[in-house]
Parts: sequence; structure tokens; C-alpha cells
Amino acid sequence: MQNTKFFYNFAANMTKLSVNINKVATIRNARGGNMPDVEAFACACERFGADGITVHPRPDERHIRRSDVYQIKQQITTEFNIEGNPEPPFVQLVTEVVPTQVTLVPDGHEQITSNHGWNTIQYAEYLRPLVRQFHDKGIRVSVFVDPDPKMVEGAKLIGADRVELYTGPYAALYECDPEGAINMYRDAAVKSKELGLGLNAGHDLNRANLGAFISAFPWTDEVSIGQALISDALYLGIEETIKQYKNAITSRND
Repeated sequence: MQNTKFFYNFAANMTKLSVNINKVATIRNARGGNMPDVEAFACACERFGADGITVHPRPDERHIRRSDVYQIKQQITTEFNIEGNPEPPFVQLVTEVVPTQVTLVPDGHEQITSNHGWNTIQYAEYLRPLVRQFHDKGIRVSVFVDPDPKMVEGAKLIGADRVELYTGPYAALYECDPEGAINMYRDAAVKSKELGLGLNAGHDLNRANLGAFISAFPWTDEVSIGQALISDALYLGIEETIKQYKNAITSRND
């Protein structure tokens, strides 16, 4: 009976695929103009089966621009996730756009990409009022953390709805030691479940390592994938690429 209950709960909470479209904006910005059209691409991702769209606007607008964020919100119908460091301009943007979810990421201005999570204990007093501010607007809050159960506990204490596990180390280790990569994340993933926190994952996930992660942690709510997925789309096309990533999720969900 217990296994049956788990099956039905699980079936109702299939892991969602959110496509991070930052790299599409990078290509556009390299030449100027509006090719490729970022907003049209977001809509195409939805049409081909993506469960959500993720953007990570940075202060220098080197890929996604503030104007993109407003336009995308008006055009998509699935979940919208905005990632970023919650400095005042970012907070203002998010509270004006009101996405489905905001993911708080401690990236510095000089970083090429996110490479670590929050210390949710050290920065608890900084993050807690931000979480309340976003909740007041009806926005779900996810906090980007390293795979450390203590950081997951800290996210719970500040009132976050979910944690997003930074999966860069998982992807790096998976190539030579898949079992070790899974074990590195087990305690944090299990802790999120024990605490009733939603579980997201993102960074360097790809077709080769995604299925194993979902198989090990089937309660994962969402994976956010950009670099690998957009790179695959250059060879396969975006429709086929999204299909293959969705298949990687569902094949391990069976």
C-alpha cells in the first residue's frame, strides 16, 4: 500500500523541464538586431513541450535584457522562473514582473556563470526579508544551494519554498564516477524531502547525466537546463532536443 501511494503521488508530480534561454540571447547580442528572436524562441520551447522558461538577467545585460523579461512574461503560458542575485534592481524587476518563481543565486558581477550556492546560515538575515517580499507578491521562492544538508535546513528556516541544488560538481564527477556523483547529492536531496521543501536542480545537467539524477531523486520538482540543451539544439533542432530531454526525465520516472 505504501508503494502504491508513492506511485500516485509521484505520477502527479512529474519532474518539469524549464529551458534556460540565456544562450539564445547571447547569440542575438553578439550581432545586434533581433536574430534570433528570444521571445519567439521561448514560445517555441513551450510549443515543443517545455514546462517552463528560465532567464538569468545580469546587471550588464550580456545576454537576457530587462526588456526581454517583461516581454517574455507577456508571451509565455507555462511557468516563468527568474534567477539572479537579489540586489535592488533585480528585486524591483522580479516584483514588477511577478514570475511563477524566483531563484536566488549568489553570483557576483564578474562571474561568467554561477559556481556556488548560498550559505543560508551566514546570510539568513539578508535572505529572510527578501523571501517575505517575494511571497507578498505571490512568487514562489527557490534558493540556490550547494549539496549540503545544513544549507537545505537554512533555506527552510528563512522561509524558502524550494532549494535548487547546484549540480556543477555532480556533472563533473558523473563522467568518471556516476555512483559517487549521486552519493554526493543524496543527503541534501533527502533532507529537502524530509523538510517538505521542493527540490529543483540545475547547472551542467545534460542528456547523459540527467536521467540518473531523476532516477535517484524522483521527487525532484524541476530541472533548469540551458547551456547543454541549447548546444544540443544546434545539432538536433530545438523540437527534437526538448523531446530527448523530456524522454530522459520520463524514462527514469517510469
